[in-house]
Amino acid sequence: MSWFGVTPLKKFPTPVLRPMAPFLAAALVIGYGVNSAQNAMMNTDEFKNDPRNPNARAKH
Repeated sequence: MSWFGVTPLKKFPTPVLRPMAPFLAAALVIGYGVNSAQNAMMNTDEFKNDPRNPNARAKH
């Protein structure tokens, strides 16, 4: 399909995943570290009984 002699949606063989792979791997490592740090902080004595903590025991 041509629009004034220009193809608007031309496919170029541009590599996307290979150059981004180190950044995706770093994002996974950072995400794992943040998740484990948050879980460790939620289980400290200071926040163990906080009602905002999802792991807090409900008092009946």
